[in-house]
Amino acid sequence: MTSSAVTSGREQLEEMGPVDYIVLEWPGRQPSGEAMPLLLDLVDRGIIRIIDMALMAKDEDGTVGALDVSALGPDSPFAVFAGASSGLLDQGDLEDAASVLEPGSAAAVLVWENRWAAPFATAVRRNGGQLVASGRIPVQAILAALDAAEGTTPKEG
Repeated sequence: MTSSAVTSGREQLEEMGPVDYIVLEWPGRQPSGEAMPLLLDLVDRGIIRIIDMALMAKDEDGTVGALDVSALGPDSPFAVFAGASSGLLDQGDLEDAASVLEPGSAAAVLVWENRWAAPFATAVRRNGGQLVASGRIPVQAILAALDAAEGTTPKEG
């Protein structure tokens, strides 16, 4: 690999937005695919870029196996991702994901770049800044906090 290729790759990384991952679980062996058009819409609009995706199933006895997207058939909502793995997700990542699954479920592990945030993230890095903490607040926690606040908020009147 030439030094210009390394420099080019580093420049591309410096211009990336934040990267996130999720593990989605469905009871049974295969999701309905209802959410897939919404995910593809985010990609089409340039809001996110899918970096990697893997499908798996956990049998009732706890055995975990990868699901081949192409084996799901052309009518599968995941067919658009057949052969589209970047290789970022490794066996250890998939084992970690499998450890949180319930027996008898199917799952998707999805890694994406938040392209909408790339200009902001690039500007922060260009000026010597760096991300030192990040987190997600589950919707259930927000709803509980709002319910609690509503119960303690003085009423006007």
